[in-house]
Amino acid sequence: MGDLSEEMRMPTACPECGSHSVRLSEAHNPDDKVFCSSCNTLRGQYADLQKELENKPKSEAERLLEEVVNKKSDAPDQS
Repeated sequence: MGDLSEEMRMPTACPECGSHSVRLSEAHNPDDKVFCSSCNTLRGQYADLQKELENKPKSEAERLLEEVVNKKSDAPDQS
């Protein structure tokens, strides 16, 4: 069985290491835990981080960066 997680870029940095990359379950259940991809710090639950993605004001550059990174993680696996 393969890895059932995916990575996304969040607008806010991890408080421990500063990374914007998070790892979460592909199931996207509201109570799924979301972890920093770099240091494995718990960043919260999927529902809370989804709200952050929808509501966090960001610069145009940040919005474009997140759009590209998050679309890339939604692409089907080419392996």
